[in-house]
Amino acid sequence: MSHDALFQFEYESDERALLVFRSIEQEIGEIDDDRSQTTVEREENCVVIRVSADDLVALRAAMNTWQTLVGVAERVSGFDESSPSLGR
Repeated sequence: MSHDALFQFEYESDERALLVFRSIEQEIGEIDDDRSQTTVEREENCVVIRVSADDLVALRAAMNTWQTLVGVAERVSGFDESSPSLGR
């Protein structure tokens, strides 16, 4: 049986979403194991994380990991809107 979770993090700007996305996307493939898989996408000012796991323990562990990674990315990306553009 597969268990799934979906996280949607909405930001005040596309640039902040892009910065958070770029910070966490590099972890795809590094964290996944044979019990859980994750995808990360950016849709305008939202970062969307989808986690699938074979069991609830693996799902909870993956969810905690990705929420922590997003939290760290949000804290270090706290820039003001007058910052130079990050490029797209």
